[in-house]
Amino acid sequence: RYIIIFILIVFTIGFSSCKLLNPTQMLRTPKNFNYSTFSDSMYQKSYIISPNDELIFRVYTLNGDKLIEISSTTQNISAGQISFTVDPNGFVKLPIVRETKIGGMTEKEAEKYLESIYSEFLNQPFVQIKVSNKRVIIFPGGQGGTASVLKLQNNQTSLFEALASIGGINDGRADKIKLIRGDLKNPQVYLIDLSTLEGMKKANLILQANDIIIVEPRAKIPQKIISEVTPYISLITTALLIYGLFK
Repeated sequence: RYIIIFILIVFTIGFSSCKLLNPTQMLRTPKNFNYSTFSDSMYQKSYIISPNDELIFRVYTLNGDKLIEISSTTQNISAGQISFTVDPNGFVKLPIVRETKIGGMTEKEAEKYLESIYSEFLNQPFVQIKVSNKRVIIFPGGQGGTASVLKLQNNQTSLFEALASIGGINDGRADKIKLIRGDLKNPQVYLIDLSTLEGMKKANLILQANDIIIVEPRAKIPQKIISEVTPYISLITTALLIYGLFK
C-alpha cells in the first residue's frame, strides 16, 4: 500500500510541476531572446512624436493674434482645433500642406517645422501641437499586482517616475523589467535591470505613448507546488481511506 501511495504522490507532483512550466505570466520571452539595444535618443529630455500618436493641431496667423478656421470633411474639428493620428511611417495629413513627416521630432521641433511650411501660405503662422494620447500600461508584477494605465502628464516622464507613481514594483523582480515599444506586430523589447547601478541609468529613459512596462513576478515554486499538489493529495488520501474501509 505504501508503495502505491508513494507512486501516486510522485505522479501528482510531476503532473503539477508540468503545469508550473506554463504559468500565467504575461508576455514571456524565450530563454535566449535577443533584446533591443538602447539608443541615445531614448534619453532625450523631450517627448518624441511616434507612430500612432494622436495630435491636437492648431494654426494661427499673425503670430497667434488671429485664429485660422480650417475646415475639413475628413478630420475631427472642435473649437478651432483638429485631431490627427501619426501613421506608421511618421507622416500626418494636414490642411493646405497635405502629407508631411513629423515623426521623430519633439513637439517644439514639429511646431517650428510646420510654421516654416505654412509661412508659404499664411502671414506669420503660429502652430501649436500637443500629443493627446500619452499614456503607458504598467504591470507591476508580484502577488496582488494591479495593472495601471498611466497618463503621462509631461514630456519628460521617465521609467523611474512611472514606476514610483504606482507605488513601485511590489514584490516583482527588479532585475527583469521589460519595456515594450512600437508596433505590437513587431515590437522593440528592452530589458532593464534595476538591481544594478548600470540598470538605474537605463531606467532614466523617457517614456513614449503606448509603452508597455512589465515587471516579471518572482517565481514562488514551493508555494505553487504546495497549492497545486494539496488538492490531489487530499483526493488520493480520501480514496485510500475509502479503499481501506471496504477492503
